[in-house]
Amino acid sequence: MRAPRHVRLTEPLVREHGELRPASWDEALDRAAAGFRGVPGSAYGMFSCSKATNEMNYIAQKFARVVMGSNNVDSCNRT
Repeated sequence: MRAPRHVRLTEPLVREHGELRPASWDEALDRAAAGFRGVPGSAYGMFSCSKATNEMNYIAQKFARVVMGSNNVDSCNRT
């Protein structure tokens, strides 16, 4: 089930047996979180953008450092 590019998604989709199917937000977020579990900090990196707010960049680096255990944080702000 593949949506054409011009169609906006109105509900989360999850992949099951190679196919996308509609899911609840709780299920989709649980699956996303499960995908991050077990990823070592050395394998995770965060890149943020100068067009984002300071608050958004702060929370992005905080997520990378505290939740993912990674110091691999970069931004185009430094150039």
